[in-house]
Amino acid sequence: QVNLVESGGGLVQPGGSLRLTCAASGSISSRVSMGWYRQAPGQEREFVATIISGGTTSYIDSVKGRFSIATENDKNTIYLQMNSLKPDDTAVYYCYLQTFAYRHWGQGTQVTVSS
Repeated sequence: QVNLVESGGGLVQPGGSLRLTCAASGSISSRVSMGWYRQAPGQEREFVATIISGGTTSYIDSVKGRFSIATENDKNTIYLQMNSLKPDDTAVYYCYLQTFAYRHWGQGTQVTVSS
């Protein structure tokens, strides 16, 4: 069983920064990638960023240049550094871990960007 725990969400003013953390534990095998999705009220869940086991990263266009995804040396913890936050970034952010067989999800952490 794989467990993902997110932290770091909260309320921030426009232009501010937050760093999200996702720590994975349990029986992790054949990890392909880890990353983040987000879901705003009334919207579908959308991809935000991913880091593949080889270190390659990818981002949705709307966060390029503002968000940065990184991993710890053990590669079971990832971070999402979010700068220059906008009200449109308000959403529940979900961490995922992709293996060859399954995509595991965390419970989500709320990010609210508001003045």
